[in-house]
Amino acid sequence: MPEPQDLDPRRRRLVFRALHRGTKEADLMIGGFVTRNIAAFSEADLDAIEAILEHWDVDLADWLSGRRPIPPEADSPMLRRMAEECGRTGAGVPPGAER
Repeated sequence: MPEPQDLDPRRRRLVFRALHRGTKEADLMIGGFVTRNIAAFSEADLDAIEAILEHWDVDLADWLSGRRPIPPEADSPMLRRMAEECGRTGAGVPPGAER
């Protein structure tokens, strides 16, 4: 993963927004996904992430954890990609806490 100072301002801003959502669960799921993938995202991917970050934390956490299905009005390829990655075993585990 690149260091934050190595990212352009837009990417740094998105990483910050993704890591500081307001709930620890959302910070870990959303922030982890964005941090792991930010360097490879295209401009269109960045637009998609910005749109996703406009949703409420409680909704995102429910959709990404599979507690509730993603509703049609929020559904997007990027959100489905996030949900798939966040649904894997160990997703949302803080760095250094893995067994």
